[in-house]
Amino acid sequence: MPIKSILIVDDSPTERYFLNELLQKHGFSVTTAENADDALAKLKNALPDLILMDVIMPGMNGFQLTRRLSRDPATESIPIIMCTSKSQQTDRIWGLRQGARDYVTKPVKAEDLLEKIAALG
Repeated sequence: MPIKSILIVDDSPTERYFLNELLQKHGFSVTTAENADDALAKLKNALPDLILMDVIMPGMNGFQLTRRLSRDPATESIPIIMCTSKSQQTDRIWGLRQGARDYVTKPVKAEDLLEKIAALG
């Protein structure tokens, strides 16, 4: 199934803006959430084809939210790409163990992210 709609979960307004602009320019429908609670509320209204997940956020972090979504029957089929400044190999492994399909470190290289999205679609 091709990816058309993407939910960006990131507490940084700058990152949300950058990713939103990049993805909209490439034809994706984008929704943003600034934390886990905001993301969960938006997921009740509509399920995206993909989630881009930051890790370091206030409240529930991205690892915790990824684990929760990947274990919930309503959202387990939505692929998640971790999109974070946490660049250690252990962080990458942990993110994938929580249910993420891929892992991208910030600053995000547009072509890398678009390739990973295409590979999931």
